[in-house]
Amino acid sequence: MTEANNNNLTRLGFSFQRGGAHTARTMMLEELGALLSYVDRPEAEKADYLRAIDEENCLGKRSGKTRLLTYRHLVDLYSLDPSIILFRALLFFWQRDPAGHPLLALLCTYARDAIFRSTASFILKFPEGSTITREALEEFIDDREPGRFSKATLKSTAQNINSTWTKSGHLMGRIRKIRARALPTAGSVSYALLLGYLTGVRGESLFKTDYAKLLDCSFEKAIELTAEASRKGWIVFKRVGDVIEVLFPNLINEQEMEWLREQN
Repeated sequence: MTEANNNNLTRLGFSFQRGGAHTARTMMLEELGALLSYVDRPEAEKADYLRAIDEENCLGKRSGKTRLLTYRHLVDLYSLDPSIILFRALLFFWQRDPAGHPLLALLCTYARDAIFRSTASFILKFPEGSTITREALEEFIDDREPGRFSKATLKSTAQNINSTWTKSGHLMGRIRKIRARALPTAGSVSYALLLGYLTGVRGESLFKTDYAKLLDCSFEKAIELTAEASRKGWIVFKRVGDVIEVLFPNLINEQEMEWLREQN
């Protein structure tokens, strides 16, 4: 992608910074769930999430320093800013599709954490039932940027990344990680299609983006779940023969549509 396109996508919530929360944490699925249950108001603002974590200690952290660090990591992963469509749409589907929480969190993390994003091609290439060692993942990360991380950081980063892929359902096992299949839902498929749409993809190609590949499901299954989301009124899905249209009137505001028109 060009730098101009990256800048446009940054306005929508995507992140292309070299770092990533996974050098220190996993995708923090439990913390995100607890926070969104505690601040259960669609009109909540970013400051409300900070207050809940720091002043009200809704995540039960021991010190002020840990509370602020937790907040910063969650902001890195999810933005926690409802004015940004990536988070606003995450909230929309999160509230409507509890079974989709692991994949919804993973998709947002993928859009915002470059280190984690780089490992998708490594994990997804393994067939179901394969063993994936931490050492192999460390080697993959180190090969991409030789010498960037110390041995200790490489180890903890690989552990965090493996843990995230386990929470999302792509891996299973505590010590020995086995490739499994994630369980896509109507909400997680819709969110994946939205992320593709925001990057400029349209029509049938929405089902072939890197976001769609994270769903671990066939084209037919994705179509079925998209139709389900459309019936629920979450998105608009039209299909006539080979012509497919997916629209997001509940999610994309006028300003964002203007940005998308500029981008395209």
